Amino acid sequence: MEFIQNEIKEIKDLLLALNIQQKEILTVEDATVYLQLSKSCLFKMTSKKEIPFYKPGGKKIYFKKSELDEWIFNGKILSNDELDSDVEDYLSRTSKNLTS
Repeated sequence: MEFIQNEIKEIKDLLLALNIQQKEILTVEDATVYLQLSKSCLFKMTSKKEIPFYKPGGKKIYFKKSELDEWIFNGKILSNDELDSDVEDYLSRTSKNLTS
């Protein structure tokens, strides 16, 4: 019986995730699932204006999924190889400008 309950919960979670993937505007509840963050964490981020959100009428908070995606991708941390490559590119450009 427990196995069946776990399977049903897994199916419900997958359906919820699929439903969220099809939405463009997310509620706080949707955003917590989409970003895998707690509600309190999400509320802290909105109060500090660390994450893009909408608050029409000053009440309920909404998120635009494409803006959340952009916010995620803007937080990229460069790998050491990428940093080394950027430094080499910069030094190469700088040394060319100094010799010109």
